[in-house]
Amino acid sequence: MSAAPAQLRVGRLLKAHGLKGALKLELYTDDPARRFTPGAVFTLQVPSGTPWHGKTLTLAELRWYNGQPVAFFEGVDDRTAAESLVKAILWIDQPTDEPDEPDAWYDYQLVGLRALRDGVEVGTIARVEHLPAQDLLVVRAGDRDVLVPFVSAIVPLVDVASGTVTLTPPAGLFEELADEDAEPQPPAPVTPSA
Repeated sequence: MSAAPAQLRVGRLLKAHGLKGALKLELYTDDPARRFTPGAVFTLQVPSGTPWHGKTLTLAELRWYNGQPVAFFEGVDDRTAAESLVKAILWIDQPTDEPDEPDAWYDYQLVGLRALRDGVEVGTIARVEHLPAQDLLVVRAGDRDVLVPFVSAIVPLVDVASGTVTLTPPAGLFEELADEDAEPQPPAPVTPSA
């Protein structure tokens, strides 16, 4: 029996390309040949007030122009329709028993993991925020939430089996830094010696 599918974010539509409804694509997958095959159906992440909210797109064709992926979708036949999809994020259903892409996790795998910095627990992953530029891990640290960019330089290791995420955050992300604009303290008075 197959497990229920989970959502996997695979791309974002950047801008219209040409006059026939094509869109330049930013890939969030290391395996576009597997994810972007003709007939693939994508759930759209768009603002609720747009005409595309709650709809899906079916891929007709993926082409490459100057190293940039360009997608053609069924029912998107002109530049105006393509422009109405700019900034949409594409999600696909993936069965949870299907092999994962390297360095790709589902939200449910990350939420609840202990966040470690230098081997010391600093909090727990409360949720994942999916933004156009990058994902953010929301780490519950005591009584506050810390937004951690989910990039390999700051999150070098995710170990779902051990229930941990290793962080190497910049200074100030989890602690207060000394205020650089604070008034300098005068030096202590020197008493002359006799």
